[in-house]
Amino acid sequence: MSNQDKITALYCRLSKDDLNVGDSDSIVHQRAILEKYAEDNRFPNIRVFVDDGYSGVSFDRPGFQEMYKLIEGGKVGIVITKDLSRLGRNYIEVGNYTEFVFPRYDVRYIAINDNYDSLFSDNNELAPFKNLFNEWYARDTSKKIRAVFKAKAERGERLGTTIPYGYRRDPNSGKECRLLINEETAPVVKMIFAMCAEGIGPSNISKALEERKILKPTFYRFQKEGKYGTHTDTENPYKWNERTIADILDNEIYLGHTINCRTRIASFKDKRTIKVPKEEQLRFENTHEAIIDQETWDIVRKVREGRIRKTRMGEINKYSGLIYCADCGRKHYLYRGRTIRRESYSFICGNYHKHVGEEKCTPHSIREVVLDEIVLEEINKALYYARNNTKEFTDYISKKTSSQYRKELNAKTAELSKAEKRVVELKSLFKRLYEDNVLGRISDEQYRMLSVDYNDEQKELEASIPELQKEIGTLKNECTNVQKFLDIVKKYVCVQELTPEVLRTFISKIVVHEREKKHSQTSPQQIDIYFRYIGTFALSSEINQTEEKTHDERRTA
Repeated sequence: MSNQDKITALYCRLSKDDLNVGDSDSIVHQRAILEKYAEDNRFPNIRVFVDDGYSGVSFDRPGFQEMYKLIEGGKVGIVITKDLSRLGRNYIEVGNYTEFVFPRYDVRYIAINDNYDSLFSDNNELAPFKNLFNEWYARDTSKKIRAVFKAKAERGERLGTTIPYGYRRDPNSGKECRLLINEETAPVVKMIFAMCAEGIGPSNISKALEERKILKPTFYRFQKEGKYGTHTDTENPYKWNERTIADILDNEIYLGHTINCRTRIASFKDKRTIKVPKEEQLRFENTHEAIIDQETWDIVRKVREGRIRKTRMGEINKYSGLIYCADCGRKHYLYRGRTIRRESYSFICGNYHKHVGEEKCTPHSIREVVLDEIVLEEINKALYYARNNTKEFTDYISKKTSSQYRKELNAKTAELSKAEKRVVELKSLFKRLYEDNVLGRISDEQYRMLSVDYNDEQKELEASIPELQKEIGTLKNECTNVQKFLDIVKKYVCVQELTPEVLRTFISKIVVHEREKKHSQTSPQQIDIYFRYIGTFALSSEINQTEEKTHDERRTA
């Protein structure tokens, strides 16, 4: 293209920080300056590119990227900005564009207020220093903003500008942005949690919401407030994203809590979001009215941890994530197929299933129909005695489960300590092994064989340590609380059918032991059922005697 046919690109940029300066850097003001300058100098084919609300530290801006594609295509002859800081506030990147990129594509660059014109190199000696000062300005502004946000976070104020779905802004809250329940969308949040508690995953929940013609959050906000975000899709107002569902299910805002500092950015130049460890986050409880109660939240947590997903047969198993092997601690795997009768579906140890023939573990198998009978009977048994012998039940559970939890906690803590100690030993062994190989005490072949074995053991231990830490944390948090169990009991008289919601309401986990005779269907097998808040439940002679006495008194009457 000839120079007369090429575009004269007028580039305007305004960040949120620049709004504090006033109208001097407004898009309207920049555009007026650039158009007048281009007209006075008779530059041809004027085209304006705008980035409103974008930081100058990053060059990932839609307006700039559109202009840059035309530059790469050789269609731009001149780029004009109000000053160097409008092009950007990243010293290295701005220098790269002015010194290398623009010259490579034969583009003349002009920054009006800084008297910079790449056609006349004599006037450009101070440009690197100006770019450096522009970057310092961005760094200083970022530092001040972070300090303001940190102070607000420590006071327990909400940091986000977007109101969470299910809530609305309190019109009397001023700058604090207090939350009130949104009567239109809060029922949808409750529906999402209820469906998850029943064992339905985010993907199927999103489909159900779409079928019911429920507006997705971004479109609802656009319809009510006129706010058009980057992810607002006006063509598919009912098409929920499963990531949106998952975010709602994992957000403690619906319990009435405010969690600040959950993420941070790498630096003022690198805008990548980094998750902050939970222990470093700032937590403020009961800051607003809750939409979801604690019991529902706990059930959903169990469902989410179990990672309930559809199988290849298109079904979701209600026991997913609840059954564990008594010997190796791994979760059980449901063994079934299209050619196998439903009454023959069985759960087997996941470790055994993965390493068949390697003797890593034994099957610990139990048929699903048998487990259904056992679990249903035990739940109704616990319901009956908790309702009819509340005092005896409470005394018995409080006495038994306190020692049971303590015993299990001590066992898990000892297992964790042993694993951590072994990891340290393996690191020392690796070091000695390497030294022996270098000094010729062992051959390369011996070194290879031993290092592979040690490496495999270390990987298994490092994978098990986080799981053990998580189990210990759960045990510490889920202490015996008979009253919470009794509160659940009040909602049920008798359970007729096992559903994912019922299972996670009552059951914490199920531990399957190996049969006395492996692979024998008639050999005795121990199944430990752990109830939420009370642990395992077995009828004591004390409760039985009380029950018989009650029956005798009724007969006498």
